[in-house]
Amino acid sequence: MGILAKMAGVVLAISLMTFIIFFGRLPIFRRTPIAWLYSFFVVHIPNGVLALDRRLTGGKFTSSLQRFGSFMMNDKHPTILIFFLVLLVGSEYMAVPSAWPYLSGVKRIAVVVMCTLPYVFLYLAAYSDPGTVALGSLKHHLSLYPYDYALFHPGARCYTCNLLKPPRSKHCPVCKRCVGRLDHHCIFINNCVGVGNHHWFLLLLLSTAILASYGGWTGMGLIRDRVVERFPTWSLWPWRAYEVVGGAGTALANTPLAGTSRKMSFDTWLIYLSWGFKNFIHLASVSLLGLLISPLVWGLLAYNLWNVWTGQTTNESLKWSDWKCDMEDGFVYKRRMSHERRPVVVAATREASGTDPLTSSTRWPVEAEHVLVRTEDGNPPAPNNKDLPGVGEWERVWTLRDVENLYDLGFWNNLKEIFIPNYQFNTRGLPAAERRGRPRKRVPRK
Repeated sequence: MGILAKMAGVVLAISLMTFIIFFGRLPIFRRTPIAWLYSFFVVHIPNGVLALDRRLTGGKFTSSLQRFGSFMMNDKHPTILIFFLVLLVGSEYMAVPSAWPYLSGVKRIAVVVMCTLPYVFLYLAAYSDPGTVALGSLKHHLSLYPYDYALFHPGARCYTCNLLKPPRSKHCPVCKRCVGRLDHHCIFINNCVGVGNHHWFLLLLLSTAILASYGGWTGMGLIRDRVVERFPTWSLWPWRAYEVVGGAGTALANTPLAGTSRKMSFDTWLIYLSWGFKNFIHLASVSLLGLLISPLVWGLLAYNLWNVWTGQTTNESLKWSDWKCDMEDGFVYKRRMSHERRPVVVAATREASGTDPLTSSTRWPVEAEHVLVRTEDGNPPAPNNKDLPGVGEWERVWTLRDVENLYDLGFWNNLKEIFIPNYQFNTRGLPAAERRGRPRKRVPRK
């Protein structure tokens, strides 16, 4: 019981802290206990330590910690990648030799495949170009997506890279470069997740989730078999375990109750399970780790697939979250898009990329249908403001449901766009009006 409780407590604490630190700031967890715990561990505790250190050492200790933290979070280094590899290699080194003699031929093949795939996808995700935007590749990235006139506007520049910003691109402060369709910078692969390696990142999550789940359940199944060999009436499920009353040498051996069975007490069930854990400690530790962290990995995969479903990246979901707050305050307006381009934007695009936005097109089958702006005073912009694109009167926007997400083409097309590089969407089978642009409603985040 003591070994089981300690192992479960340590693994559960590590899993919970990892989840809170890395995912607590996502918009989906706002106003939830996850966000409160994230604020407690990331904001309030550091502020308390800082105040205490200022009194004791004049801030020298926390200054050193801040420099170390800035290096860990804002500089490109393989520390977390190495930790991830050590966790994978160490877990397999502890578990596979213990389990191998008890595995069938099919399961041995499955274990080899499942243990190999995460390394393959990790290498591809970590060392593939995520879609670096440079002077030589700028024209290519400008041809991938149209500007949506909400999150991304033509003429915007990255003053760090001194380049025009293609639609859906973002400058990564860790990698010190602009990346096309940047989702986020992932410290587990020491690389950005962008248009060039997003598919490898999703496959890494999927293979890791399957490995953790399969390894956990297979390991627990092997331990169950060993415990049942020693204690035949035991079961991995407590409500199915029973014990025989009145066995030889017991007080009830010569009573009418001798030979009858009853439900095994939970304390006895735990004692037998602890026996299995103690005799197969390495396999048990890794199996428990796999079972406890697999929901974390599946949850991260589900979040990324939700972004695929809604046609957005993590970076864009954060931007839409900011727009949502402004919409609720009544500061956001939209109007119908005019496909005429402003001379200043045209000139800037021609000079920076050598392309003409009036004649060039992208592979994307739809174009922006409206322009989205936010105001500081809650009043609509002047209808005759020539600095703003679009035609007609401004309409106030209250919810994300009233906004088109230009980059959402439906789940399967979104998957094609990620897994098939430079996929050319075919619109010849659509009516003429549909070829010009199909309105897409965003699925709001909750």
